[in-house]
Order: sequence, then C-alpha cells, then structure tokens
Amino acid sequence: MKLLHVDSSILGPGSVSRQLSAEIAAAEQRLHPGIQVIYRDLAVEPVGHLSGAHLAAAQGAAPEAADVRQDVAAGQAALEEFLAADIVVVGAPMYNFAIPSQLKAWIDRLAVAGKTFRYDETGVHGLAGGKKVIIASSRGGFYGPETQIAFLDHQETYLRNLFGFFGITDVTFIRAEGINLGPDQRAQSIAAAQTSIAGLAA
Repeated sequence: MKLLHVDSSILGPGSVSRQLSAEIAAAEQRLHPGIQVIYRDLAVEPVGHLSGAHLAAAQGAAPEAADVRQDVAAGQAALEEFLAADIVVVGAPMYNFAIPSQLKAWIDRLAVAGKTFRYDETGVHGLAGGKKVIIASSRGGFYGPETQIAFLDHQETYLRNLFGFFGITDVTFIRAEGINLGPDQRAQSIAAAQTSIAGLAA
C-alpha cells in the first residue's frame, strides 16, 4: 500500500496546509501500519509549467534541450507516483481564490489522456478511480456555500471536479478557514481541522 504526500505552499514552516497535510499523513500511517510514503514538495522541487516543448514530447517528439528532457522525465515520475498511490494527501492553500501555480503545474502532468482519463463516443471516463484523496485546505477568509463570496472559490471546487474527472470519488477536504482573520480565529480553525483529522480513523 502506498501513500503520496504532496505539499504546495510557499510559506514553509508557517504554512497551515503543510501542518495539516503532515498530520493527515501521520494519521493515515497510524491507520495503515507499514504503508509506504512518498513525499513531494512542489515549492522546493517544482515541476515545470507546460510548454510547447512538453506537448511535442507528449506526442512523441524527442526534446532537444537537456533541461526539457529532465523536466519531461520529472513529469512522468510525478504521474507514475500518482498512479501507484492508494492514498493521496495534498496540501492545497488558497492563493488568490485558486490553487498555487506549483500545484497546478503538478496537476497538468497528471491530466494525461489514456492514463488518468479517456474519451470515447459515450463521453469521458476517469481511469484513476479507487484512490482515496485527502486535501488539507487552508483559506484566509470564509468561502463556504453559505457565504456571499462562495462564487470566488476556485480552489476546492476545482480540486473536487478535477479528481472527479480522473474517476476518483473518495475525496475528503480537511479545511481551516479564516486563518488570516486574527490569531484567535486561526487557532480555532486549526483546532477544528485537527478534530476532523482525528475523525478520519473513526
């Protein structure tokens, strides 16, 4: 059994999503003793953003530049890690109402026809089902469906739909909202998220 743990926050030790994703990964390891853990830090070792050279390589062209060859290989490794994982834990803070560009670049390497999805005459079919995805979501404000600014949430809605497109239906969000609204609210939000993490094994 394999667990893939991915972080994307650029805030280092001060990151709430990193704190929560680490606690989620630890909880899953307690729940599944002996599980193999692979860790990928997209802020420290980012996967490059897609370019025309990457698309050409995906269509069979051999990249001429050494850096493109290395990046294509890194993207393939990221895809294989994802496909091999039974559980995927993602630290995903909200940046400007969406996800970090580092996380989007990683996702772009996963969205490969014939690997994570396919189209046919009946429509689209996800090929990566059967996984469990747990997302540590941190947000400076409140963007739940009951709020007036819920329409600005292009973070959790995007991730839920993206993994659903891949055929993954077991997607859980552990959320800490309002963390920029003062120290008391930050502490309260983190504590509520930690309670949710404790409930994962219930």
